[in-house]
Order: sequence, then structure tokens, then C-alpha cells
Amino acid sequence: MRLGYFSMPLHPLGRTWAETLREDREAVILADSLGFHDAFIGEHLTDRHENITNSLLFLATLISGTRQIRLGTGTTNLSQQHPVLVAANSAMFDHLSGGRFILGISPGALTSDAEALGILAEDRNKMFAEAIDVITAIWEGEPPYAIDLPDNRFKVTTASTMDTDFGVGYLPKPLQQPRPEIVGTVVAPFSKGVIAMGRRDFHPLSANFLLPQWVATHWPNYVEGKQAAGETADPADWRVARTVFVADDDAVAAAYGRDNEDSPYRFYYAQMLKKMRKLGRLELFKTRRDQPDDEITLDYVLDKLVITGTPESVTEQILALRDDIGDFGELVYAGLDWVDPRLAQRSMELMAQKVMPDVNAALT
Repeated sequence: MRLGYFSMPLHPLGRTWAETLREDREAVILADSLGFHDAFIGEHLTDRHENITNSLLFLATLISGTRQIRLGTGTTNLSQQHPVLVAANSAMFDHLSGGRFILGISPGALTSDAEALGILAEDRNKMFAEAIDVITAIWEGEPPYAIDLPDNRFKVTTASTMDTDFGVGYLPKPLQQPRPEIVGTVVAPFSKGVIAMGRRDFHPLSANFLLPQWVATHWPNYVEGKQAAGETADPADWRVARTVFVADDDAVAAAYGRDNEDSPYRFYYAQMLKKMRKLGRLELFKTRRDQPDDEITLDYVLDKLVITGTPESVTEQILALRDDIGDFGELVYAGLDWVDPRLAQRSMELMAQKVMPDVNAALT
């Protein structure tokens, strides 16, 4: 089982933007030094807490500061950029990073982003599907492209301006061939989008704020999609994100990972609970669809979704998770605000140096 890193990120108000950006960079650099396989970084335009506006731009600052970790957008919000820009800029990033790029994709869920861009009334899921078709067509095709897919708003051609002598009219291709890995974040139980991922050989990343019983619904759908394409699904392609805090001491683990008022884990899920309640999506936290809303308290959510303890305890909890949901290829560690940098860094160290070796030893 590989170890990955994912950060939305989510910071409390009162910290300067420069400070949180620096901290988010330090987390990825630390992950690289500890041997994490990849790092996914989220993006939002209009969220004061989740304040990385462009994940690709942020990740570009990490290319020279890291050695081996693969750098993934987590995600590129495809409703918010023309697919030609995504295809060309991602291709350049792939070359700059020496082929360490992963394209993480989603429609872009934040409605205030959509309003600011003037696309609030648009079907952003449809825009997403149209955009990814064009991006892959650009990477697979040759100029002048003539991309005019049925019922797709994005028409791409350089036919009237192409000049082979001057090298004009050519869109860049990525270093990795036939294309970089494409990963889709899965945020809903029984997601039908996972079937489409399987058909197209995109890889799923199950969100850290989903209960394990809902995460377990993703793999059968991915298998269905792969079978429709005449292929066999490989559990190595399935990433599962979890919110984890590891400490050398049980009392520290309980306090920082859950109980203290200034716990970043408590802050993170308090924010998520407010957002999902406002959006009418509390079912994400429910064990059954008819569970009353008033049972979905912050302590309930923390109990269900935070894995915390000593390395031995966290190892047992990860193995229990695997028993519950089935085999998967990568545990993606969710990065939160560093309220206490020493504890946050130590958790990542213990995760990489103690927990994952013990997990993999138990799996052999």
C-alpha cells in the first residue's frame, strides 16, 4: 500500500496568506523527504479558508524543492478554465517536473466560484465532461486538431492559422505518454462517475470525509466501468483518503486529533459539517439514509472519520478499514492546518516511518 498526501487545504482566519502558503509548501516538501508517493493540492477562488486559487501554479513552486514525489492537482476545476489552457499548461508542467505530474480533475463544487465566473446557472458537470473529452483529444491528436465533438461547446482547431514552417498552430503534448495519470476525486456514495472513470482508465480517489461504508460503494462501480471497457480493475489504482493523526502518546493523540478546542481536526470537521448542513448533504455523514439530522454532531463525525492514536493503534485502524472496504492501492493522508507544527510534522513522520511499514508487513 502506497502513502499519498492530500490537502484542500483549510486554514483558520487570522493567519496571513503568505504564512499558510509557506506552511502548505513545507508539508509537501516534508512528504517528499519521507517518501510519500504523491501529493494532491486543492483549489478554490473564493474561499478564505481554502485559499489556494490555482493548484497547478502552487505545485509549480515545488518542482525544484522536491525530488521524487509526484505532484497532482487535487483538483483542476474543469468548469473554470478553457480545456485548451488546461491541456497546454498541464503538458508544460509535466515537462518541467520531469514527468511527475498527475492531473486531478473535478467540475468545481464551490458555488461562489461559479458565481464570480458568471457560470452559476451553467451545468458544470456537463462542462466538466466536455472539457475532459477535449483535453484528452488534444493530447491524442495532431494539428490542426479539428475537435468538434457532438454536443460539446468547446471546438478546437488551428486550421486557418497553422503554419508548419514557423511552427505555429501546435499545442504541446505532455512528457508522459500516452498521457499523465488522470485521477478523479469521488465525493458521493454509489457515485456513477466512478463507472465512467473505469471505462476511460481514470483512477478514483475516495474523499476523506466519506464514511467507510460509502467509500466501499466506489470499488464495485469502478470494476463495472473497467469490465465495460473489456479490462480488469486493479486495486492498486484506487486511492482512499483518510484524516489521520499519529502521535507517540495516546493522550496527545486524543487531544490534538479530537478533543482540544484548538484541534485542527476539530476545526476541519466543524467547517465541513457547517458546509454540508448548508448544502443539504448531511447524508454523507449518516450511516443510514433515515438517520435524523440531529444525530450528526461534531463529536459523532470525529468518531467516524478521524483515525488517531499511537502508531500501533493507527496501524490496526487502517487494517480494519481495509477489511471493511476491500483492497486499495494507496492511503492518502489528509493534510490540515499546522496548529502545532511539531505535532503535525511528527504525525507525518510516524505515518511514513512506522505505520505504513507495519501495515505493509501485515499485508504480506
